[in-house]
Amino acid sequence: MASKGVGESSVFENGKLKIDYASGCAYLDGQELHLTPIEYKLLCLLSHNLGKVLTHTYITQNIWGRSWDNYIAFLRVFMATLRKKLEPTPDSPGYIQTQRNWL
Repeated sequence: MASKGVGESSVFENGKLKIDYASGCAYLDGQELHLTPIEYKLLCLLSHNLGKVLTHTYITQNIWGRSWDNYIAFLRVFMATLRKKLEPTPDSPGYIQTQRNWL
């Protein structure tokens, strides 16, 4: 997926997804997404690392400030709800992809 607005811009766009970092809002197909603060932080973290594989540890440290086993369970729940809000077809995700057993 092509992206524009990464870097110095305060707006990230990728397909139908738009994140306005300055206002703290995210939109999908022109409609505002109703995200929890954690979901929004996850979405921003992922958008700033577009195309990279992020580990559970990296994500939990950036969202909660530490990485404990309990946070991995929380992360899975938040990612699942974020995916439901972003992905029209869960079987073929376009925005968030999981790399299992990646070394």
